[in-house]
Amino acid sequence: MFGIANYGAFVVAIIVFLAIPGPGNLAIITSTSKGGIRGGLAAALGVILGDQVLMWTAVAGVAALLASYPVAFAAVQWLGAAYLAWLGAKMLLAKPGAAPILNIKPAHFMRQAMVITLLNPKAIVFYMAFFPLFVDPAHHQGLLTFAVMAVTIAVLTFVYCLIATLLTHFLAERMRANPVVSRTLNKLAGVFLIGFGVKLALSK
Repeated sequence: MFGIANYGAFVVAIIVFLAIPGPGNLAIITSTSKGGIRGGLAAALGVILGDQVLMWTAVAGVAALLASYPVAFAAVQWLGAAYLAWLGAKMLLAKPGAAPILNIKPAHFMRQAMVITLLNPKAIVFYMAFFPLFVDPAHHQGLLTFAVMAVTIAVLTFVYCLIATLLTHFLAERMRANPVVSRTLNKLAGVFLIGFGVKLALSK
């Protein structure tokens, strides 16, 4: 199908990848809890845009360039780690009643999620190693094959984020009645963001 070997397996692999906990998932959950469904969907758009940029960057061979220049790769890696840790620290230090770390305007949610996604250099390497597994050399159709892959990833990401947004919104409505639970979850999200930053900085 359009030069993709085992399209069904490709779809399953993407779904599994989406379900793995990471900064993108946390951005969707946090944005929804702060800005409702609109905030969650705006963050979902940011994740999709960031993924598309990283994916086409990988296709263009930038991953190979980064591999050839370890210093450049390390710089991007540390930048991403510092940004995640900074967000997490702000959430941990936020006082009750303070303005939310993620602005309630949907446009800000989109930028926040997109930046978090873009500052994950490992994603470029993932796409660079992932795509060849599902490209059929005998029937490869050039950019059309990658375009179909890109559209598939975007659609699956949107559906996944929509489900995550609706579930988060449903639970958030019930948590607002208990400020202690809400503050605890906010601090926990901050810890996870710092953890993601440390993991990114220390990964090889």
